[in-house]
Amino acid sequence: MDSHQGSTGGQAKAARLLAPLLGCLAMLGAFSIDTVFPAFPQIGRAFSANDLALQQTISVYLFAYAGMSLFHGPLSDALGRKRVISVGLFCFGLASLGCALSTTLEMLLVFRALQGLSAGVGLIVGRAVIRDLFEGADAQRLMSHVSMVFGVAPAIAPIVGGWIIGFSRWPGIFYFLVALSLGLLLATAAALPETHPESRRTQLAIKPLLRSYWTIFSNGRFRRLSVIAALNFGGLFLYIASAPALVLKHLKRTPQEFYLFFVPVIACMILGAFLSGRLAGRLSGHLQMRAGFALGLIAALSNIALNLWMPPALPWVLIPIMLTSLSIALISPIITLANLNLFPSMRGGASSVQAFIALLSNALIAGVVSPLLSGSALTLAYGSAAMLISGWLIWRFDLIRGKRLALRSTPDAAALQPLDEL
Repeated sequence: MDSHQGSTGGQAKAARLLAPLLGCLAMLGAFSIDTVFPAFPQIGRAFSANDLALQQTISVYLFAYAGMSLFHGPLSDALGRKRVISVGLFCFGLASLGCALSTTLEMLLVFRALQGLSAGVGLIVGRAVIRDLFEGADAQRLMSHVSMVFGVAPAIAPIVGGWIIGFSRWPGIFYFLVALSLGLLLATAAALPETHPESRRTQLAIKPLLRSYWTIFSNGRFRRLSVIAALNFGGLFLYIASAPALVLKHLKRTPQEFYLFFVPVIACMILGAFLSGRLAGRLSGHLQMRAGFALGLIAALSNIALNLWMPPALPWVLIPIMLTSLSIALISPIITLANLNLFPSMRGGASSVQAFIALLSNALIAGVVSPLLSGSALTLAYGSAAMLISGWLIWRFDLIRGKRLALRSTPDAAALQPLDEL
């Protein structure tokens, strides 16, 4: 932990509050996706929109989310973490209000894009806050605790959305998001410390920003780890983006029953985050990655086998997805911290670039892959397995390359260190 941080009892108390607060800030983006799922039938009827058009309310949100993720980190490097988070939350509240007042699908898509521009501020800047305060196992432990809180969002969000739809119309969901952003804004003002003092801030200018992005993105290990993380999460996000088809059509459930899918899946993600925090400092990052990938491969293969042999039905259809969720929670904190460790002086920028790669992947999954594969549970299983296995193959390649560099004693061999140090 940096000496200028945690030197007073007040700072230590603020640090103890970080996990729930940063977790709640990070989950705002997930709430913006999952609360809307139960309202898809209502929105479709209101705007005479088919399933493909409704799917674009997710993809346009994610494309905007991905594009702006490149700027949240550098803005926080230049202006301070707390200020950027606060402005982002305010803008998100205004965009949510615009969604609630939309009278056409085109208008809704515009405000969904504006939501996406601001929804990622808590997740991206929050990662930099953690690395401002902690290093090594302590950082992994806090990252895992944040993941546990963050992981609750996809389980709660569709339940909240279904409950709102039960007594109100679809705009009520967006009014709820307005209230949520206001509550988080007040909590940020009261409890979030500024972890990036003026003495450490960088100048906000386009050319240095582009140079820093090029420096980050041109690092081969950073690219590989980011793609691994995107593919690994993509194996689960395909099901999240396809939840309306899976729950309403394949499983033949009602909008109020989305929780039957989300609760067990997210419970496994929370369990994985808890295990990752417990393993921090006790098990090397490399071994934890091996365990996570082994679990993911078992999930991928069993998912295909079960869908080949049996029709989609609860509860067995959820078992491979739950294992996938658990594997992701074991792997993600290791990859995120390894990437941030590659660029100690540009953590905000590194967090932004990694988030951009992940969100761009999610946008393509939601807008292109999900509509193509959501026609049956089997095609979803094939798509999920393809992403999980691809992530594992890239990880194996990265390990082999790192070992070769180490044998040659080249300066690039240091790129192998972060996974082993955590």
